[in-house]
Amino acid sequence: MICPASRADALAQLAEFVPKAPLYARDRNHVRPGHLGVSRLSPAIRHRLITEDEVATAVLGAHSFSKVEKFVQEVYWRRYWKSWLSLRPQVWENYQNDISLLKQDPHLQRIESLQSGNRIIDHFTRELIETGYLHNHARMWYAAWWIHAARLPWQAGADLFLRHLLDGDPASNTLSWRWVAGLQTPGKTYLARRSNLEKYLTSGLLESFDGHWQDFENPTPNMPADSVSHAVSCRELPHFPAKDGLKNGLWIHEEDLSPETSPLGNCAADAILVSADLEFPSLKRAWLEQAVQDTASRAALHWKRDVSTATSAPLADALLAWAVSHELQQIIALRPDVGPLADKLPEIFQVLGKHHIHLALIDRPRDAALRPLGTSGFFKFWETLQKKNFLPGHSRPIQAELF
Repeated sequence: MICPASRADALAQLAEFVPKAPLYARDRNHVRPGHLGVSRLSPAIRHRLITEDEVATAVLGAHSFSKVEKFVQEVYWRRYWKSWLSLRPQVWENYQNDISLLKQDPHLQRIESLQSGNRIIDHFTRELIETGYLHNHARMWYAAWWIHAARLPWQAGADLFLRHLLDGDPASNTLSWRWVAGLQTPGKTYLARRSNLEKYLTSGLLESFDGHWQDFENPTPNMPADSVSHAVSCRELPHFPAKDGLKNGLWIHEEDLSPETSPLGNCAADAILVSADLEFPSLKRAWLEQAVQDTASRAALHWKRDVSTATSAPLADALLAWAVSHELQQIIALRPDVGPLADKLPEIFQVLGKHHIHLALIDRPRDAALRPLGTSGFFKFWETLQKKNFLPGHSRPIQAELF
């Protein structure tokens, strides 16, 4: 598997990559078998088996900033996308609405069945389905072909990636597809050109693609209708603090699977539940199942108590049943970012509220500090991180608040 589904193994893979980090800027664009030029840790980071800060700290602890700036920068693109989307949740809502309205196109089914009519795309579709991973450069080429050559809805392509990618992230995935389409930076599209593929593809693949370059010879942009910029609409998130004196349960979810490294790590718990949505193709489902079991094992050791899991029943019902069985008065969880899990929160609040069970949502202090910085483009975000000393190793203390 491209990335292990346990925290210990992900940290071991990070340690193996650290000596190679200075070569990242040189090698990162090359699409080669095994993808050894990149860390391949994105699934673990996406589900926070390990955090962005842990990755950056390991790399910056071994190398000077100038040697690994490009790698650290790429790590924080994920945090930037989350920050940007949290300030503009309507973009996610619009995407979800669009997906629900899209009719099933036979062409889409042929692509997923490796019958796109383009051998290059079929190769990357097979890799996506069989490994749950694509090199970032290949993702860009694929999205560009989908939007500008096949002229298919970008939303359908984003949905394909989100379902199959082990690191499928609502913010990074949605906004990257929007960027290729020319929506994220209005009017600026990304086109996949034969010269670029020939420059960065390994020679064996190049030879196998001979005679299949027609869609990459002279690409022209296919501008989607919705090319308006989206203003910030949600500068502050609602506050749901934990309360004193209640019988607590900790809810650990698939958006953050290393709670022991968060403010929850010092929180007393009478019961613990680890949940995940496993409504994905088999490979991604198996990876998440392993990650949930690993998290449950770590939580049992950290909090020294039995841990329950919930991966099948409707989430609100599963939380209620667990809370009632343990006579809980309060459930404490890390706040999920914009995405499918956050979409379920209104129902969860309603179901728990009817039984007088308080739900507290806690932010990691770093997330709370970085979230407001997504008002503009990435490089302004990156510059602000450095000016405010928010990069690991240079960060000023940020205090957590539970109660």
